[in-house]
Amino acid sequence: MKKIILLLALCLTAITTSAQRLLGGDISVLPNYEKDGTVYRDSSGRKVQFMDFVKTEGGWNAIRVRLFVDPENAPESAKKEGVCQDINYIIPLCKQVKAAGMKLMLDFHYSDTWADPAKQYTPKAWERAGRQALADSVYAFTRRSLLQLKGEGIQPDLIQVGNEITFGMLWPTGRVNPLKDEGWDTLAQFIASGTKACREICPKAKIIIHTEHAQDWASTYGYYDKLRHRHADYDIIGLSYYPMWHGTISHLNVVLDSLESNFPDKEIMIVETAAYYSHENDPWAKPNQYSEFFPISRQGQSEFTLELVSMLNYHPRVTGLFWWFPEENQSAQPQANNFLNRGLFDNHSGRALPAFYEFAKFRK
Repeated sequence: MKKIILLLALCLTAITTSAQRLLGGDISVLPNYEKDGTVYRDSSGRKVQFMDFVKTEGGWNAIRVRLFVDPENAPESAKKEGVCQDINYIIPLCKQVKAAGMKLMLDFHYSDTWADPAKQYTPKAWERAGRQALADSVYAFTRRSLLQLKGEGIQPDLIQVGNEITFGMLWPTGRVNPLKDEGWDTLAQFIASGTKACREICPKAKIIIHTEHAQDWASTYGYYDKLRHRHADYDIIGLSYYPMWHGTISHLNVVLDSLESNFPDKEIMIVETAAYYSHENDPWAKPNQYSEFFPISRQGQSEFTLELVSMLNYHPRVTGLFWWFPEENQSAQPQANNFLNRGLFDNHSGRALPAFYEFAKFRK
């Protein structure tokens, strides 16, 4: 028993001392903003270059970029929400990330459109495939994409095999429920196909399995425990955490404590977070909706960020924090008909919001 405890302690020490803390965001729409002449500014209104600014003033050292199978097949509504990232789109962005000396997280959506807990649509080209053919397609697409990036001199440092795959991927074949036993061998096969390609082409990259149910410990534990029993090959537990859907920061703190106790060999990252600063021109939220914990205001967003960062800084095994769609900035040519109002820049002025500066404290 003492030997087991010692091994766990050594494993924990290795994770906490060797893992670099990563801070950044998913900026997958930035190329379109920059192409249309969108101007980003610091809090005083001074014009800044986005990548330099987030690195020097924000302390960012990592960027997340998503990749779809064939976004040309996405619904028009999804395209208007920013779905366009095929391999040709992301290559220049990934080069920009690497040129800035930042780590690159590649996020595979195994779909032509948004992949999340509510929808994991099988790509159009794979729709008639059976289980084995789907697994082969995951492997082939992952391998081909990584080879194309590698051929351009791009090596991802972290790779997500699936996006928010709490309830599986490639529905209906790969659908699961974290609280039930059915379907897990199939999902594990799909994940294994993706990770196999990652290990072959990018052996130094860390692999992330990303879920979105941080509000529900039973589901979170059930999910990663089922992967453990199937010997899933990955390095990092990736979570989405949004206060409007996943509860209080103190609750997240409890979930993180439990993950650290139950999965001592894994790093943990918050690979998606964000909070509202407004509901202006937002068709999905009513005035003051989601204001139970923080006001829907610039100050409320800042308070959320400070509280989240302060809590995470007590967790040495939480080695990454990423804001989702921080680059939203509708001050020039809008990239969507509606606003989300969850970015780190004001939609009217393009100025960095107070939360941007609180976010930087994760690495300070």
